[in-house]
Amino acid sequence: MSNKSFICIILFNNTYQNVKKTFIMKKEKELINLLKDNSRQSVSELAKKLGTSRATVQHAIENLERREIIQGYTIRLNPTFNQQQISAYIMISIVSQRTSEIVRKLQKVPQLDMLCTISGQYDLMAKVTEDTTQNLDIVIDQIASLEGVKQTLSHIVLSQKKNRTI
Repeated sequence: MSNKSFICIILFNNTYQNVKKTFIMKKEKELINLLKDNSRQSVSELAKKLGTSRATVQHAIENLERREIIQGYTIRLNPTFNQQQISAYIMISIVSQRTSEIVRKLQKVPQLDMLCTISGQYDLMAKVTEDTTQNLDIVIDQIASLEGVKQTLSHIVLSQKKNRTI
């Protein structure tokens, strides 16, 4: 075998490995999307939709959990129930030296659904949900009164058009 042939085989094998890796990643993404839509699907259902074996799907799920890509499973509430809840997005401007402390305090608020750091005039964005506007107002006031919070701006959610939880 000539040196040129050997080099071609090595390049082919490396290319094959990259194609194989990409294929696996694509299947993992497809699996994640299926689980996002309904995390209660059986492994058999998932395997049928992915066109692969149950063992392959089970291994992929275990691998995603081990790599902490999948960190848990959750529920999706009935839209009628969600419509009975009142949510608000709260933009929060804070004293930058107190970011960690404020984040820790906010994470303890039971009505907190989401907390993000953001760019722009405000530093954080929180989503909170309550069962009445009065209770929502109390939560917003509690957040605004935290030491180190300079300013808040609240936006009440009127209706939800799409919800795809991460």
